[in-house]
Amino acid sequence: MEFVEIVVIVIALCISCALIPATFLVFRVGKPKNLPPGPTPLPFIGSLHLLGDQPHQSLANLAKTHGPIMFLKLGHITTLVISSADAAKQVLQKQDLVFSTRHIPDALNAHNHAQSPVVWLPVGAQWRTLRRILNSNIFSTESLDANQHLRSQKVHELMAYCQRATKSNDSVNIGRAAFRTTLNILSNTIFSKDLTDPYEDSGKEFRELVGDMMVEAGKPNLVFEVFEELMEERLGMERLKQEEDDVLDVCLKISEENPDAINGAHIRGMFLDLFVAGTDTTSNTLEWAMTEVLHNPHIMAKAKKELIENIGKGKIVEEPDIMRLPYLSCIVKETLRIHPPAAFLIPRKNETKVTLNDYTIPKGTQVLVNVWAIGRDPTLWEDSLEFKPERFLTLGRDVRGQHFELIPFGAGRRLCPGLPLAVRMLPVILGSLLNNFDWNLNGGINPEKLDMTEKFGITLQKAGPLCIIPIPLN
Repeated sequence: MEFVEIVVIVIALCISCALIPATFLVFRVGKPKNLPPGPTPLPFIGSLHLLGDQPHQSLANLAKTHGPIMFLKLGHITTLVISSADAAKQVLQKQDLVFSTRHIPDALNAHNHAQSPVVWLPVGAQWRTLRRILNSNIFSTESLDANQHLRSQKVHELMAYCQRATKSNDSVNIGRAAFRTTLNILSNTIFSKDLTDPYEDSGKEFRELVGDMMVEAGKPNLVFEVFEELMEERLGMERLKQEEDDVLDVCLKISEENPDAINGAHIRGMFLDLFVAGTDTTSNTLEWAMTEVLHNPHIMAKAKKELIENIGKGKIVEEPDIMRLPYLSCIVKETLRIHPPAAFLIPRKNETKVTLNDYTIPKGTQVLVNVWAIGRDPTLWEDSLEFKPERFLTLGRDVRGQHFELIPFGAGRRLCPGLPLAVRMLPVILGSLLNNFDWNLNGGINPEKLDMTEKFGITLQKAGPLCIIPIPLN
């Protein structure tokens, strides 16, 4: 019996040894010639073991070895990683149409969440219709100007919330407070009502939901329920003539007049896009901006000096003031450079085999543009790891998708439609927080010891929340 067991074990080992090279061969047999360079994949898992809990950093390091156009397997998913401005320009501009389709996670397909939101729809007639509605009724200059008073009101409410904290010497969770503000800015633009109490922590659950919904694909259903109730409430109301329709009114009217152009599922999907893209990304950027300013007191002092000289100490920044606050705008750009909201943008894929810089890219390859790595590329940015807003006073680069060294909102057809709103709101909220209060770190922490650790997710968050104490101005 012992002998039989030994024979079985030997045979099993022989089979295993035979299978290992055969498994490696699976990755090589029949694959196109002239693929981009990349790490040698392991059986079954490919290069997943190389990612760790900070994949944007891991892939940036791998690109130093394999180059800015890197090919690898992530499990069964064939993946292309772009890590340079020149390569990004090829993908997002010169061959934009070829790479314009989204790579949709299996979890979203399983729950049919990818069939109506504009962010996942392929470029086509339906996608163009929804983008046109977004651009015309929310993000056009005319629409943004018309709703400026709503945004100003929400910023005033945020300052009032911070003022209340000064009286009790309480700390303010900057990310959470900024999230409530941006959430209510969007909900008032779309639904003409707040979705959370601006003075209480009632936005916490919604923020956690937005942050987790791509991890657990069923969670968007909970958000859809909120939208569905608001839509049914509006449809059940007798239409009152108003001077201005909100976005929900506009969408419902378009749907009634032309149901083939947009239906209820499209409307819910579009609203989901807006709340996911417009809340967590903005609040995380503001949290990082405040963190960097506190971490660098000389930057704080310079920003406060500009605010005092141009709009007056203790005043809330309004959108027309931004043009007179160039250094504040530089702080926002530098934050977006070194802490982009989405480290890889939203993954794309190519629907056909394509040639990129003489490399062959197989059909259906997932494409990750590592904007985190591009923003820290030492060949593009002097002192690339240092937070130096003044670099933008002379560089003349912006975030609108034309300078591929700085593309936190993407570029090309898939450029984030909310960019015009973000570039208005970020300096207004940041400037108002800096101009209305001084800020102390909890526990008397030395600013140089402030935790700058990143937490990778849908958005690039601080690992620990920034909780700071507002101090009334002298």
